[in-house]
Amino acid sequence: MHASVDHSDTNISRARAAAAPATPPRLTPTQRKVLQGVYSGLLNKQIAFDLGIAEATVKAHMTALMRKLNVRNRTQVAMVAKDLGW
Repeated sequence: MHASVDHSDTNISRARAAAAPATPPRLTPTQRKVLQGVYSGLLNKQIAFDLGIAEATVKAHMTALMRKLNVRNRTQVAMVAKDLGW
């Protein structure tokens, strides 16, 4: 009988290392504001309201952020933001 081993912390660390770029990507001022909103846990609708832009525009910035940060979802965007010192 084998003991169960929890590798969740290791997997998270690997995912963060793979997701975090070696050098921070160049972000536009609005992308930085959207990144801050995501890191703060805000919804796209809330970010849009705070920035005075359409929710569709926030989604476009999120797509650009995910591409630049080489991640697949907003949770990973927030994790990379934390790793970058937000």
